[in-house]
Amino acid sequence: MSNVDWDEDDPFEEQRDNVENPMGRLFRVYGIPNAAQFFVGVVASVSARVLDLLPPLMLGIAIDTIFGESAFGEQVPLVVLPQSLLPETQTEQFWFVIVVIAGAFGLAALFHWVRNWGFNSFAQEIQHDIRTDTYDKMQRLNMDFFADKQTGEMMSILSNDVNRLERFLNDGMNSLFRMLVMVIGIGALLLWINWQLAIVALFPIPIIAATTYLFITIIQPKYAEVRSSVGQLNSRLENNLGGVKVIKSSNTEEYESDRVDDVSLDYFDANWDAIRTRIKFFPALRILAGVGFVLTFIIGGLWVFQDTPPLFFSGDLSVGMFVVFILYTQRFIWPMAQFGQIINMYQRARASSARIFGLMDEPNRLAEDPEASELVVDDGDVVYEDVSFGYDDEPIIQNIDFKVQGGETVALVGPTGAGKSTILKLLLRMYDVDDGAIKIDGQDLRGITLQSARQSLGYVGQDTFMFFGSVEENIRYGTFNASHEEVIEAAKAAEAHDFIQNLPDGYDTEIGERGVKLSGGQRQRLAIARAMLRDPEILILDEATSDVDTETEMLIQRSIDDLTANRTTFAIAHRLSTIKDADTILVLEDGEIAERGSHEDLIGNDGLYAHLWGVQAGEIDELPEEFIQRAAQRRARTEASDDWSAPGDEAPSSSVYSTLLSKPVCCQS
Repeated sequence: MSNVDWDEDDPFEEQRDNVENPMGRLFRVYGIPNAAQFFVGVVASVSARVLDLLPPLMLGIAIDTIFGESAFGEQVPLVVLPQSLLPETQTEQFWFVIVVIAGAFGLAALFHWVRNWGFNSFAQEIQHDIRTDTYDKMQRLNMDFFADKQTGEMMSILSNDVNRLERFLNDGMNSLFRMLVMVIGIGALLLWINWQLAIVALFPIPIIAATTYLFITIIQPKYAEVRSSVGQLNSRLENNLGGVKVIKSSNTEEYESDRVDDVSLDYFDANWDAIRTRIKFFPALRILAGVGFVLTFIIGGLWVFQDTPPLFFSGDLSVGMFVVFILYTQRFIWPMAQFGQIINMYQRARASSARIFGLMDEPNRLAEDPEASELVVDDGDVVYEDVSFGYDDEPIIQNIDFKVQGGETVALVGPTGAGKSTILKLLLRMYDVDDGAIKIDGQDLRGITLQSARQSLGYVGQDTFMFFGSVEENIRYGTFNASHEEVIEAAKAAEAHDFIQNLPDGYDTEIGERGVKLSGGQRQRLAIARAMLRDPEILILDEATSDVDTETEMLIQRSIDDLTANRTTFAIAHRLSTIKDADTILVLEDGEIAERGSHEDLIGNDGLYAHLWGVQAGEIDELPEEFIQRAAQRRARTEASDDWSAPGDEAPSSSVYSTLLSKPVCCQS
């Protein structure tokens, strides 16, 4: 995966490239509100590292004064203490050094604890805020965004990328300030003790800085590749785990293992490419830092035991100060070597923050008016005024014009892909119309708040999604303040109470992820109970009985009749028998209304609806050849097109229209 096609491999490439200075934005937007914890962490880190520098210095003083012949503090004056407080006898000096060293260790331990609290608190707060903000932004995006992105890719951002930021903000920032204090503090002390030998110890720094800059330019695009490949791997795994039943029933385990192997290999290649660069860089830093240590030891050692400065150096160097130099230079090596790790964490965090902010900056096609008013439903009248809508310049519906009186039931029927679900998704305002307007009691949907509009609408679809949790939690979803008795009444109305009672724990039964422990019909009845509990002013039924048997459908239909009484209802159905009593039936074909009227009127017209009814009644042999040919053409058009409908629109299903095409056209006359 050396040459990455971002347009094809990274679904967030456009968003990522539009983000300027992602790490600066991270600290500006999320760091400033948590600056108190950050400040505590920085102060504690600096204090702890300064205290860590005291023991080697006191050891050098002890060597020169207590065990040597110099006056106490002569080689390195203890400027922070007045002369009157300095001990005079060797015994006093000995215990003074021990007290200072012990005190330094004790206080340093306390400051290390405070430092860890500060940086961990800072990182955790930001991690929490970013994850919740990113999720909130993502769930508010319009549906076409989700049609283009896979669940695993979005999970990769919410999980992997956010966690990577936390690691940098905690470990990375902690290490950064530790390195700065150690480098600056040790450098200052070495220059203070002996500036000539300090130059020898510090000379690798410019070379390390240049090497680090080169590393950054090389590793940055490699980490971007890694993040992209992780998203693809997660998407493939999420897809396969969700479809494991199909994989098993199709006997395609080996095929899917090969596909997982392919995306895993892409991740392996991208990650190993970054690792190869990284593992070359870190040892190089150690070598450069080690060169300073070796040269310091050679020159300082010669200086001490020859008792004369080597080469062009001048002045004196005591044994104690030479020991201090060696100890400090050794401590200097580790921060320098860790600098590469910090840069590595920073680059990973930068790549992740670019993806996070790229997602946050994703424009929403639904632009809510800041001055939008709350929807007030009195009669429940709904009007579609010459509505047209398309996706990616492909028209889906055109010139849709009809009015529904409050309390009426309108059914939408027609071939697969005719635009039935799109019309109702526009009412739910999953999208905004391109032309025309949709009004509820005279209020344009675009002029009212999304929350109030959807609060007044109830939706029961053919894809009945259940959340992980209990039966009661799923029925109560969206009406969280409902009582247990109200939940039971809704379940009874949806013909669900009896089967719920037979579950192991009744209403407290855990139904598994996506309701996997329930049948399709049971899930559908829970969805209807959920809608009944919500008691919306306007109800949308999208194939609400598609997953139930005929007997259960009869029972549910009776419940739906109670649910739709005295409320405006829209219903999509492929089983035409379920909507024949609707006040008005709209027949759609190729995104337009082809017919409208009652069941009896449409049967009498001998048009598309009458022919679809004939298919359902098993009268295929009596259908005109023209209808069958047009059906074949529509199916071919639907199956050949990549953009056959708006994202989330109805897919080809087991409708009566599809049943007609289950045998060759030549044999259907």
